[in-house]
Amino acid sequence: MFEPQTIAIFLSGRPLDEVIASQSLVETSQHEEGIPPTILVVDDERLVADTIGEILEGAGYSVTIAYDGTDALQLANKLKPDYLLSDVLMPRMNGIDLAIAIRRLHPATRILLFSGNVGVSAILEQGRKQGYEFQVLGKPVHPAMLLKRLAELE
Repeated sequence: MFEPQTIAIFLSGRPLDEVIASQSLVETSQHEEGIPPTILVVDDERLVADTIGEILEGAGYSVTIAYDGTDALQLANKLKPDYLLSDVLMPRMNGIDLAIAIRRLHPATRILLFSGNVGVSAILEQGRKQGYEFQVLGKPVHPAMLLKRLAELE
């Protein structure tokens, strides 16, 4: 049986909570007062998805997590998230196909992809051939860079 574990993450010798607190929180002027922007985080590596979710919650986002693209698409249709942050290489539905589907169904959703694999260029090219271009961050990504890139999507 799997036992949950607490993992302490340190960046540059500082605890993750300190790094998050040092970053500016999500701009509330872009959303109704007191309602945080919603973000759908998708990664088939559960630890990665859960960790990114905690980082984003600490920065003021309302986070929903999915562990594959098919489940994420179903959630997106219910949630209509402000943001999608998805891994590229996943079983069942890759991040590019997910991003294209969400862009078609919910054009206002801002999309940022990430990948730890340099071999995603062929998948990205398939998206480009269909007329879709997405920003891709390399994994691992520093929380400050992740928050900065999300803010730049505005």
